[in-house]
Amino acid sequence: MRIVVSDPLDAAALARLSASGHEVVERHGLQGAELAQALDGAVALLVRGGTRVTAQVLGGAPSLRVVVRAGTGLDNVDAEAAQLHGIRVLNTPGANRVAVAELVFGLLIAYERHLADAIASARAGHWEKARFAGREIAGRRLGLLGFGRIGREVAVRARAFDLSVAAYDPLLESWPQGFEWVHRLPLDELLASSDVVSLHLPLAPGTRGAIGARELGLMKKDAVLVNASRGGIVDEEALYDTLVNGRLRGALLDVFAVEPPGEHALLTLPNVMATPHLGASTQESQRRAGDEAVEVLLEALGELAPRG
Repeated sequence: MRIVVSDPLDAAALARLSASGHEVVERHGLQGAELAQALDGAVALLVRGGTRVTAQVLGGAPSLRVVVRAGTGLDNVDAEAAQLHGIRVLNTPGANRVAVAELVFGLLIAYERHLADAIASARAGHWEKARFAGREIAGRRLGLLGFGRIGREVAVRARAFDLSVAAYDPLLESWPQGFEWVHRLPLDELLASSDVVSLHLPLAPGTRGAIGARELGLMKKDAVLVNASRGGIVDEEALYDTLVNGRLRGALLDVFAVEPPGEHALLTLPNVMATPHLGASTQESQRRAGDEAVEVLLEALGELAPRG
């Protein structure tokens, strides 16, 4: 079967896919009509976050039966259009959970201990201990908005840092076993009682703009918001107004609604620390995502193969 790989994939995973006996075609950087043309005769498409698998693309690829995203979420794949065309859409939701959880604490500690500015100051030849006096995170409450795989990884690490942990998840059908020590709170109570709020929701119609002016207004003025999930969950204009007016101490952002964000107003604020969507950017996470994507793709193709 013909498989198109439209984003860079871990070399070992690509080698495993190529050794499977299927025809593997790498065509990176294609969008729209060019991508649909490249999918002529293809049964499967493997993407990461760079390829937009739109309704136009899916409608122009009549032989396509499977789309696999190597990563968490499906915000770059039109899953509804895929369903209409009888195309399965799969992903690797657990591949980046450790990387994102570690980044959350990397951002939080870097912010509270002024690490970026302190490093730059030391490199410039200064020794300003008093200027960079920071805060400890132990003893505070961490509120998790979203308690899936990544949220749980964050919770486990928060416990080691001596943080009290609360969580709210509107998409969770049942509370996971082994996490009875996490306080399950309604959204408003979680926002009002947490010193740090970390977002771990997928981007979907029901979560877009979930953190707007009302929600930000419920948070403590001394609190910090962390978003290492998806841009679009936070109303960025409302966040800017909240920070400028001193109603929130800081925001740590790994994602934006439009990426790259360009000359974004939030990036001008001293109490915003931003990174360029580094959540899954570790060697280990990339390897896991590639391995898991190939595994689920080959399994799906095996189900499509005729039985002899």
